[in-house]
Amino acid sequence: MKNKVVDLLEQNIEGMSHDELSQLVEIPPKTEMGDFAFPCFRLAKIYRKAPQMIAQDLKEKIGTADFLNKIDVQGGYLNFFIDKEKFAQQIIEDYRNAKEYGSSTEGNGQTICIDYSSPNVAKNFHVGHLRTTIIGNSLHKIFKKLGYNVVRINHLGDWGTQFGKLIVAYKKWGSKEAVEQDGISELMSIYVKFHEEAEKDPSLNDEARAWFTKMEHGDKEALSIWKWFLDISLKEFMRVYDILGMEFDSYNGESFYNDKMPAVIEELKEKGLITVSEGAQIVDLEKYNMPPCLITKKDGSSLYATRDISAAIYRQNTYHFTKCLYVTGLEQKLHFAQWFKVIELMGYDWYKGLVHIPYGLVSLKSGKLSTRKGNILYAEDILKESIQKIHQIIEEKNPDLPDKDTVAKQVGIGAIIFNDLYNQRIKDVLFDWDKLLNFDGETGPYVQYTYARAASVIRKVGDIDPSVFDYSVLTDDASMALLKEISRFPEVVKDASEKYEPCVVARYAVSLAQTFNKFYHDCQINVEEENVKFTRTNLTRIVKNIIRDALDLLGMSCPEQM
Repeated sequence: MKNKVVDLLEQNIEGMSHDELSQLVEIPPKTEMGDFAFPCFRLAKIYRKAPQMIAQDLKEKIGTADFLNKIDVQGGYLNFFIDKEKFAQQIIEDYRNAKEYGSSTEGNGQTICIDYSSPNVAKNFHVGHLRTTIIGNSLHKIFKKLGYNVVRINHLGDWGTQFGKLIVAYKKWGSKEAVEQDGISELMSIYVKFHEEAEKDPSLNDEARAWFTKMEHGDKEALSIWKWFLDISLKEFMRVYDILGMEFDSYNGESFYNDKMPAVIEELKEKGLITVSEGAQIVDLEKYNMPPCLITKKDGSSLYATRDISAAIYRQNTYHFTKCLYVTGLEQKLHFAQWFKVIELMGYDWYKGLVHIPYGLVSLKSGKLSTRKGNILYAEDILKESIQKIHQIIEEKNPDLPDKDTVAKQVGIGAIIFNDLYNQRIKDVLFDWDKLLNFDGETGPYVQYTYARAASVIRKVGDIDPSVFDYSVLTDDASMALLKEISRFPEVVKDASEKYEPCVVARYAVSLAQTFNKFYHDCQINVEEENVKFTRTNLTRIVKNIIRDALDLLGMSCPEQM
């Protein structure tokens, strides 16, 4: 309907494109002011008339249209009142005619790689790591809905000097039995011990560097220990991914690019981009107002940038991506800006498709997360605790609920995901149990409960023909507001993809749930008149499906009963 309004305006206003007019058309704050409004203030300079006079002229030029009840002038606005029955019919038919509502074919034939999660081997997967994992998973689902081939890449932090430190720590203070019994916890413990001892004896750092150099040169013992640490870590990471219901297409970590880096370094030299500074090889970025990008240390060992450049080239050659997204913390902004610039200087035009997706920190009510201070939450612990807390709420409020374990898992995990994605990703996330498990606020449990309410309505009405609609039943304010929310979903998915912002979907889900709950309150559904009962039930079915699809885009699932 908005497009129809814009078409009318385009036919009667010279010099403005469909897109320009579409951006100007507004939805008035009150229904009595119309369904759509066009502000004429921008046209005042062009036509050298007062906005109200321009609005009046446009009204007379447009005349009438079959989908409009009337056009009105209020101040400098041209207000359009839609024929409500035709509007209802248009929205319902759009939904029913769509193969998958909200999807599109814009991404057909194009690939997007998303690099996310990427925890460091031999370190606990904490609540901070959940941010990249949850955001990346949602972006993968959003782009997939738009028809893109999406490659989910878990670029494990499995290479670097820290593994030299870990090998030294294991040989001096660890044991095979302790590592096999306690896994990452034991590796973390001996890693902390290394740093404590290295403060007293700095030569330990030299030993660590020596062991990492052995790794880079293919030493069998060094690589055997490293591979063991990697297997132990992956086993623990997979438990977290299983709880979240997430999968990846590639687990190629930093180590995968070890044999690919020499060719990249050679290419950088051939293209005259390498400068030697104090024994290290760098790419000078001073003219771009950035510090130098370090390619190798003076001992010849590689760095993050070397591995990231090699990985990007490999991914382009392998997947031929249109875009490659990197979901990491805001603090890495400079790192990505540097090596993106190196890719550009190498002459690769696909550098334009490299995108850093930064996000803010996670903090607790008691303050920032800190490993040293013990103020930290581990991902597996909080996911299990959230499930347990929802279990307790179910036992208190609905102890006879079928399949309580599944519902507790869906709502408990969903609460954490939604809490993360509800605000813009660049903002810090406050981890507060009372807020995120609230069934009445703008939370995951609230939206899931609304879904369950819609499912309950449909069950109570029983089997009816889902195609039956009497559009005259849907002309009241609550129904119209709900139809408008339904019509927004395809635009919301597109907007979320363009902004790389899952919060656009999360906020829409809350808005749709709130609007449905008002409809549920104002419009009795299970009534005697069959045309009313069938129409409102089938509208409820559409809302239920869209809530399910919206939450799926966030990585959440919906319980049929709560």
